[in-house]
Amino acid sequence: MPTPNLVIRGPRVVLPDSIAPASIHVVDDKIAAISSYDSVPEGCELIDADDESLVMAGLVDTHVHINEPGRTEWEGFATATRAAAAGGVTTLVDMPLNSIPPTTTVAGLREKLAAANGKCSVDVGFWGGVVPGNAAELAALSAAGVVGFKCFQFTPASMNSRM
Repeated sequence: MPTPNLVIRGPRVVLPDSIAPASIHVVDDKIAAISSYDSVPEGCELIDADDESLVMAGLVDTHVHINEPGRTEWEGFATATRAAAAGGVTTLVDMPLNSIPPTTTVAGLREKLAAANGKCSVDVGFWGGVVPGNAAELAALSAAGVVGFKCFQFTPASMNSRM
């Protein structure tokens, strides 16, 4: 194992089967190992959690409606990501259809990315939206970086009631 760049340790670390003293070894922003509390290689950055802190992995929320651009007063990137960070969420994945424009085209995704620039306190990913008429956009949305696609399943009867 390469020497870690960072060790985060604490007397209360959430492990798969317990809460115990441990050190988390990080190499290039990825957890490389979980070791004993005293395992801190010389020369790496150390973050020591106090006795009151609980060290645990961050949470991922895959269904978030960040309505910026277009409806930022409902919820924008700055407020959504600050609230997530305060609650221990390290990654949000934004749903595709509430903002104006929605992320159903590459142009819409680019507007969303521009709106998010410099405002995010946590990592943010984006779902692409599958809607009638945008099948030709899906490969380009995937290539542009959406993490997956959100779509609704319609039956012929439900489609008629929506038209």
